[in-house]
Amino acid sequence: MAENGIHGVVVDMKDSNSAPRIKEEAGPCFCLPFFQKVIAELFGTYFLIFAGCGSVVVNRNNEKVVTQPGIAIVWGLAVMVLVYTVGHISGAHFNPAVTIAFAVTRRFPLKQVPAYVSAQLIGSTLAAGTLRLLFTGSHKQFAGTEPSGSDLQAFVIEFIITFYLMFVICGVATDNRAIGELAGLAVGATILLNVMFTGPVTGASMNPVRSLGPAIVSNEYRGIWIYLLAPTMGAISGAAVYNIIRFTDKPLREVVQSGSFLRNGGRSSSN
Repeated sequence: MAENGIHGVVVDMKDSNSAPRIKEEAGPCFCLPFFQKVIAELFGTYFLIFAGCGSVVVNRNNEKVVTQPGIAIVWGLAVMVLVYTVGHISGAHFNPAVTIAFAVTRRFPLKQVPAYVSAQLIGSTLAAGTLRLLFTGSHKQFAGTEPSGSDLQAFVIEFIITFYLMFVICGVATDNRAIGELAGLAVGATILLNVMFTGPVTGASMNPVRSLGPAIVSNEYRGIWIYLLAPTMGAISGAAVYNIIRFTDKPLREVVQSGSFLRNGGRSSSN
């Protein structure tokens, strides 16, 4: 039966004057600042998976002492604190689905995607390996995700909850009309909510490497295609839909002051 767990997350925090779309950077990709971003993604993903999957393992080994709500809280808090810790460095993606969705919607440089995804996978695998070493013998538990019902049910659920997660991320972390300081809280709360009610059904992955890392370590791949494909498709769809309803990339105060929002029938003159 699938045990709750999840995913990773994301955040591209921006100030009110930042450009709405990220342009491809000129010059070499592998410079020191980019290397720092990759390292931040690796460590951030490691700590996220170690805490989240660790709560799953401890819960199974100690008569459900953590409980399902407890596991959901651990995932939500882990994402929240990591967003505030390294969000200003790497964007705090920790999730290939988020990175790919940002790249598809042209809010992240496409050429940086392989390095980000590799760092996220390495971080997840190392975290799962650490848990495997710490909990051996009779305490060994599979910290990955497996469907408790049909593959179709799991696919649809993972698609919907990742869509929801990415939709929230785009709203609070890429739209400069939102309160950026609350991005970590909003994303963490969304993950907590999703894990709370879908964890027992699919494991509430929402993140390909959250499922793939433990699968590699434990050599357990049942239903892994669901957790690679559904979150990626859900994230891309969530980002695309938010872009459709965004209306404008201008800060709210500029829209109100210029009156362009009303004069154009609810559409920004920039669109």
